[in-house]
Amino acid sequence: MSAFWRLLGTILRRVPQLKCSIGLLLHSFLLLPTAFAQFPPSPSDDSKIRTVKSPSNSNITVTFKSPPAGTCVTIFETQKQYTGYVTIPPFTLSPIQQNYTINTFFWFIEARQTPEISPLTIFLNGGPGSSSMVGLFQEVGPCEVVELSQDQLGTQARIWGWDRSSNLLFIDQPTQVGFSYDEVTNGSWDLFSNTASYPPTTTSDGRPSYTFLNGSFSSGDQMSTANTSDIAAQATWHMLQAFLGAFPQYNSGNRTTDFNAARTAPIGVNLFAESYGGHYGPAFASFWESQNQLRKAGSIPANSTVEIHLASLGIIQGCVDDLIQGEYYPKFARNNTYGIDVLSLADSISVAGEFNAANGCQQLLEACRAAASSLDPDNYGDSQAVSDKCTEAQTICQGNVINGPYQSSGRSVYDITQSNLDPFPKSTYLEYLNMLSVQRAIGVPINFTESSKAVINAFQSTGDEAKGTQIPALASLLDSGVRIALIYGDRDYSCNWLGGEAVSFSIAGLVPHYEPFYGAGYAPMVTNSNYIGGVVRQFGNLSFTRIYDAGHLVGAYQPESLFELFSRIIQGVDLSKGLPVNMSLFATEGDANATATNSVPAKADPTCYLRAIEDTCNNEQKRGLSENRGVIINGVWYEKSSDWTPPPKSLSNLAGQPGTVPTGTTISQPTSPRGGKDGGGGGDGGAGSSTSALTQATGVYVASTIPTTSTRKSGLGIPICSAGVDGAIVVSFVTVLLIGAETIW
Repeated sequence: MSAFWRLLGTILRRVPQLKCSIGLLLHSFLLLPTAFAQFPPSPSDDSKIRTVKSPSNSNITVTFKSPPAGTCVTIFETQKQYTGYVTIPPFTLSPIQQNYTINTFFWFIEARQTPEISPLTIFLNGGPGSSSMVGLFQEVGPCEVVELSQDQLGTQARIWGWDRSSNLLFIDQPTQVGFSYDEVTNGSWDLFSNTASYPPTTTSDGRPSYTFLNGSFSSGDQMSTANTSDIAAQATWHMLQAFLGAFPQYNSGNRTTDFNAARTAPIGVNLFAESYGGHYGPAFASFWESQNQLRKAGSIPANSTVEIHLASLGIIQGCVDDLIQGEYYPKFARNNTYGIDVLSLADSISVAGEFNAANGCQQLLEACRAAASSLDPDNYGDSQAVSDKCTEAQTICQGNVINGPYQSSGRSVYDITQSNLDPFPKSTYLEYLNMLSVQRAIGVPINFTESSKAVINAFQSTGDEAKGTQIPALASLLDSGVRIALIYGDRDYSCNWLGGEAVSFSIAGLVPHYEPFYGAGYAPMVTNSNYIGGVVRQFGNLSFTRIYDAGHLVGAYQPESLFELFSRIIQGVDLSKGLPVNMSLFATEGDANATATNSVPAKADPTCYLRAIEDTCNNEQKRGLSENRGVIINGVWYEKSSDWTPPPKSLSNLAGQPGTVPTGTTISQPTSPRGGKDGGGGGDGGAGSSTSALTQATGVYVASTIPTTSTRKSGLGIPICSAGVDGAIVVSFVTVLLIGAETIW
C-alpha cells in the first residue's frame, strides 16, 4: 500500500491535471473509511518560478515567483510580492551536524509607498515550531482572509498592515515549520489528534474522511531540523544572505537615507519576533552581529556576503527568560489588571514556593546554565549531559510553575479573559493556505500546517528554553546601538507583561549608562486623536510597552496601536507621541507603575475549525464531527446549516483571489509622499483627518497632544466609536473571517 501512495504522489505532482479526477474516483470507490488524497503541485512544473544562486555560497539557491494578483491583496496594486524558498544543502552549517536539506519558505511584500527607500522588517513567529504565516495573515501582514460565499475564500487589504511603513519579509523557520521542509514526504494527517503518520494510510474507525487526510508534508523527523535557537540563527543567516543577494534593492542596511531626509546613518534592517521570539530574536541578532564582525576582520569574504545591519529588535509578547519571568506567573494569576483570580491565594503562594524550592525551577535553571556554559557554550545541542539538565529544568518549570497550575482554570493561556477554546483570532487562513489555487499561486510542494511537532520535540530534547543567554545578548545589542523594544499585551498569561517588564529592567541593569531607564515613567502610548492604546517606558533605545486589551497575538487584538508603535520604533522617535527626539537623552515621564485597570469582556462561544479541532472544538462539537453529524461549511463545523451567516454581498467587491483582483479596495497608484502632514493625515481616519482613501491607507500618526478622554477598544481591536471614521475603512479590518471550501488536504 505504501508503494502505491508513493507512486500516486509522484504521478499527481507530475500530472496535476489528474488530481481532481483521481481524487474523486478514490473518494467514490473507498467512501468514508478512506482519506482524500491531496498532493500539491510540484513547483518544477511552474514556468513562472525563477532560480538564482546565493552570492555567498553557490550551492545555496533561491527559487521564487510573484504570486498572481489577488493572492494577498494589498492597498496598492503596484506593491510587488515574492514567495519562494532558499535551499541550503546538507552540511552547510558545519561544524553543526546538519545532514539534511533546508528549504526555507519566505513571503515578501513591498511597502505601500516608496519601497525603494523604505526599511526592511523581518517578522518571525515563535513556538518553537510556529509558522510566520500566523503573523502575516492573523496579525500584521498586508492582507487578511475573508469568506466570499459558502464555497469561496479570498483576501482583502488590511489597513493597519505593517507594509504601511516598511517592506516586509515573513520567514517560516526552522525547517519543517509551515511551508518550509526538509524533504517532501507523503503521509497522513489526523485532524483529531493533529499528528502525522508515514507513509499514507487509511482510517477504518468510521470517522468522516475529511478528518483524516493524506498528502505531502515535511518528513516529520525531529533529527532533520534545528534543535536550538543558535542553530536556527545560523540557518536563517544563510537564508538572508541568499535572499538579500537575490534582492539587494531591499537591503535597507546598505542605504544611508530614508523618508527622514536628515538621516545619514544606515537605515538598517528591523527584526520583530513574537512569543518564543524572545529566544529567537536575541540569538539571531547576536549571530548576525558576530558575522558582521567576521566580515570586517576578513575572516569571511566581504565581497560575497552582505552585512545585516540591525537597527531595531522588537520582541512581541516574548518569553525571554524563565529565570526572570518565572516568578511572575503566580503573581499575574492573582494580580492582573482584569481582577481575575485564576489561582487562589493559597495556590499562588504554593506555586511561588515551587519556583524557589530546593531542586525547584530556579535552582534547576541555574544548574542547566552552568552546565551549558561549560559543556555547550555555542548551544549546538550536542552535549547529552547539558540536554538532560536543561530538559529537566524546562519540564519542572513548565509543570510546577508556568502552565501546570493554570490548566485547571479552563482559561486560555493566550487571553486570560476567555476560555481555553477561545475562537479569536479566527483560523480562516489555515483553510486558505491549503487551497490548491493558493498553493499553486505561491509555488509550494507541501500542505500547510500551523505548527511543527518535529520542531517542538527537537527543541524540547535539548532544553533550549532553559538555557538563558538572552538577557546578556539583548544588553550587548543595546550597548552597540540597536533599538530594543519589548511589547506586551495585558491579557496574555503565557508570556505575561509583568514578566516582560522585569525583563526590561534586567536588560537595563547590564548596561551601565542605561540606569536612567529605572527612573523613566510610563507615558501614554497615543494611538490616535481619540485613543490611548497603552503606556510606554522609554529611555534612549530601550523601551517597554504595555498594550491595553490585547492577548498573545497583539496585532490581532489591537492592530492600530501596534502599527503606530511599530512605526515609531523603526523610525527611532518618541514612542509615546511619535515626535522626533534626541535618543541619547530622551526619557519618558509619567507614573512609576502601569496601574490602569481593564474591563472583562464576555466569553466567546467556541467556533469549531476543522483544521484546529483540539484547540477550538468542545466535546459536543468533536462528537458531531466524529459521528458525521452537522455540516461543514467553509471549514467550520455547524450543528445545522442555518447556523452559518453569509458574508455581506459587498465583500465580493473588496476581496480578491489568486488571479482576480478586487474592484473596491486597492488604489492603482500611490500619489502622496511618505509621511505627509502629521505623519500622513493622522492615520486613524478620526476627527480632523482626511477621509480620502489614500490618507486613510497611508501614513503614521504623530500626536501633538494627549487625548483627554480615551475611547476604549474592544477585545477584537475594533474601535467602539471613533468620530468621523469612514465606514469603508472600518470594514477593512472588521470583516468576518470564515473558511472557504476549495481545499486539497
